[in-house]
This record gives sequence, C-alpha cells and structure tokens, in this order.
Amino acid sequence: MHGVYSGNKRVEITHEQSGTTLFTDAPKDNHGEGQSFSPTDLCAVSLASCILTTIAIKMEEKEEVNLSNSFFSVEKIMSSDPRMIGSIVIEIHLPATFDQKQRVIAERVGRACPVHRSLAAEVEQQVRFLFDVE
Repeated sequence: MHGVYSGNKRVEITHEQSGTTLFTDAPKDNHGEGQSFSPTDLCAVSLASCILTTIAIKMEEKEEVNLSNSFFSVEKIMSSDPRMIGSIVIEIHLPATFDQKQRVIAERVGRACPVHRSLAAEVEQQVRFLFDVE
C-alpha cells in the first residue's frame, strides 16, 4: 500500500495488489473539508469490518452458515485531550437463524479479531451483537 498527499489535508491511498484507491480527508472539526473518510474514520470502520470478516471466516467455513446480508453500524467518538479516538460503538447484525451455540461462537470470534487486538487499551470498544437479519 502507499499514499500520496494531494494538498488540502487529503491523501490518496492505493492498495497495490488490487489497484483500488481511496481518499482520506481531515474532518471539518480538524482543519479539513470532511469530503471523505478521515484516518480515524477508517480506523473505526476497520474494527467493525474486521469483526464481521473474522466471524464470516469462522462461521461460513467451519459452521457452514451463510452470513449474506449481515451488516454493521459504527459510531466513532473522539476525545480532545489528547485528540484521539476515545470510543468506538459498533452494532453487528447477524442472522436471526443462528442457534445459541453459533451466537456464542460468533461473539467470541468477533471480539478476538486482529484489529481489536491491535488497538490501544485506551480506546473503548463497545460492541453489540444483534441476531436480527432475516
């Protein structure tokens, strides 16, 4: 991966293997225009994406269940002194058809994802699992 600063607090990031690009922009409350994900937005959404991906790896391959239409929502709450992500609030929506054993497995696997393990202990992670996807 690589990134190039393009001015106005914007960075173009390229995933070299796929050629996919995305932009980050400083948020309006921190000298930017807020026209794209901020770096801290990407951090928060990376946690949610990692949780859902890790659950999918386990549940689709080992438990042979389909996670189609599963989704998440993320709220990132910044702290000001020092400026950092204070907390990340996530709701993970998974199939309503999961039995109790599958629900326990999904939550355990999700809470052990690599991004979760990589974030500093000072970043509060509030993750709620909802089994409501039809």
